[in-house]
Amino acid sequence: MMDKRIVAGSYDQKEDQEEITLRPKYLKDFKGQKQLKENLKIFIQAAIQREESLDHVFFSGPPGLGKTTLAGIIAHEMGVQFRATSAPALERSGDLAAILTTIGDKNVFFIDEIHRLKPIIEEMLYAAMEDFEIDVVMGQGPGARTIKIPLPPFTLIGATTKTGLVSGPLYSRFGITSRLDFYTEDDIKSIIYRSAAILKIQLDEEAARTIAHCSRGTPRVSNRLLRRMRDFAQVWGNGFINREIVTKGLDSLEIDSLGLDKLDRNILRTIIKAYGGGPVGSETLAISIGESVDTLEDVYEPYLIQKGLLQRTPRGRMVTEIAYQHLGDREDQRLLF
Repeated sequence: MMDKRIVAGSYDQKEDQEEITLRPKYLKDFKGQKQLKENLKIFIQAAIQREESLDHVFFSGPPGLGKTTLAGIIAHEMGVQFRATSAPALERSGDLAAILTTIGDKNVFFIDEIHRLKPIIEEMLYAAMEDFEIDVVMGQGPGARTIKIPLPPFTLIGATTKTGLVSGPLYSRFGITSRLDFYTEDDIKSIIYRSAAILKIQLDEEAARTIAHCSRGTPRVSNRLLRRMRDFAQVWGNGFINREIVTKGLDSLEIDSLGLDKLDRNILRTIIKAYGGGPVGSETLAISIGESVDTLEDVYEPYLIQKGLLQRTPRGRMVTEIAYQHLGDREDQRLLF
């Protein structure tokens, strides 16, 4: 399920089309993830010096943190072409074969949501990643035969939000594995300033800090909020974004100081009012809020748990004291109960 909320880390093609222009092309312009950047810089430099393709790369982490952006950066830094697809788009082995046989020497092939690869596609990837060749079946019936097609050395970059669903044999074939973590508030603020400069948006220090504080440690969310604040500033003021505009804009979007939106608070409110603060099972809670269990666990809960507002226990979900304090501190009680 695609999460349409403004505070969601998932990519929405219509909503986030402008985000493509904000993506950096080189490591020096990529904010945050310091250790990961330093390691990639060394690996890329070494591969260039040896005139080899970069080893296969595996990125994991929550949506909106820059996995796709880093894949594109690797291609730019290596000076090679970049081809991208998503695992659900690879329906038949022929789809993968068509891409790999035309991939080009040392080029980068990016597969998003790699945990969703079909078994037959994944098995074809094994030989392609290790031996740079694929087996293609020619003909049908008793006369069918298998031929090996050599491939030029290439770099496969896989990205996933669910590392646990990636099979062991596939994961072991990646030479470089990295997990992207949520960004610090200072890193998010740097990203906001960079995006504002590209979009020719003017804002002050307090506005940038407030947006960063509500961005859930996710660049995609910060860029989305920045664009919405631009709209509010244009209509309510003279186009300049200050703290007053941001505060009023966040209130209109029903986003609070922790970056929680109405749906986040509804989950906490339901546990408190209907189940006495918990514990409550995930299936029961999902039915109560009208969502599937997968959506609850994959979309809503991670940030609530990260902020210490929700706990997963053997007996079920429980609201924490931090959540009670946060909800009790809000001035607009109508949004809570």
